[in-house]
Amino acid sequence: MPELPEVETVRRGLEDRLSFFVIDRLEVCRPRAIASMGGVTAFTDGLTGARVGAWSRRGKYLMASLEPDRGVWGVHLRMTGQFQWVAEPTNPCTHTRVRFWNSKGDELRFVDVRSFGEMWWVAPDVELTVGMPGLARLGPEPFSELFSAPYLKRRLKNSSRPIKTALLDQALVAGVGNIYADESLFSAGIPPLTPAGQLTLDQLERLRTSLVDVLTTSIGAGGTTFSDFRDLEGVNGNYGGQTWVYRRGGEPCRRCGTPIRRDKLSGRSTHWCPTCQS
Repeated sequence: MPELPEVETVRRGLEDRLSFFVIDRLEVCRPRAIASMGGVTAFTDGLTGARVGAWSRRGKYLMASLEPDRGVWGVHLRMTGQFQWVAEPTNPCTHTRVRFWNSKGDELRFVDVRSFGEMWWVAPDVELTVGMPGLARLGPEPFSELFSAPYLKRRLKNSSRPIKTALLDQALVAGVGNIYADESLFSAGIPPLTPAGQLTLDQLERLRTSLVDVLTTSIGAGGTTFSDFRDLEGVNGNYGGQTWVYRRGGEPCRRCGTPIRRDKLSGRSTHWCPTCQS
């Protein structure tokens, strides 16, 4: 699933490509892709004729303001959703879920192999957290001042769940998934199975700093591609070649040479170095 750096990469691509893009018409190829109130009809009526304004990101959610005063277009890529910019008319693939055109015939295509991606139209008089309920359950952004070591200490007090599992909880911190949880724990020197409530304030500060640094580096590399992620132009993210532990199970640690361990934790693969994270 695309995580914060991948979603941020898509946000930047959409903002660049869709500047002054007016939705002349659209086609919903798979109604299940529309999750908003009113379904396909409300979504189509809400977006048709609207000019796409600024794009923002909250965790793994994307939102575009629709102008003038036409509400908000929301998107969650889920596991395999991706946008494609189509300059020349082509037949859509079988995984195409929603198509958008401007009056010149330029097309933005939403393709989703696993079909878990979702879109919303939120009317101007509806609160975002009402129109897109998942937003209300998100914790602070990793880059915000609210995400601090004291915050983590307070939220994780007496918690026995492994710190790796805690980092995947979107209510604790928004946008983090398997890749960057593994990478930040390695950078911070913290074993992923450590009970979250046992971490000291110094360890949590180290973890917070490591997470911000890892996410910043990945955003600069255009995110990570191991299977499905592509940016708007179809380009892979470049961070995958820089990972220290993620998907490197059995390979020597790039820092100390110890074989990287790959364990199952809360149903997810977890990669870590038993020497550097001891």
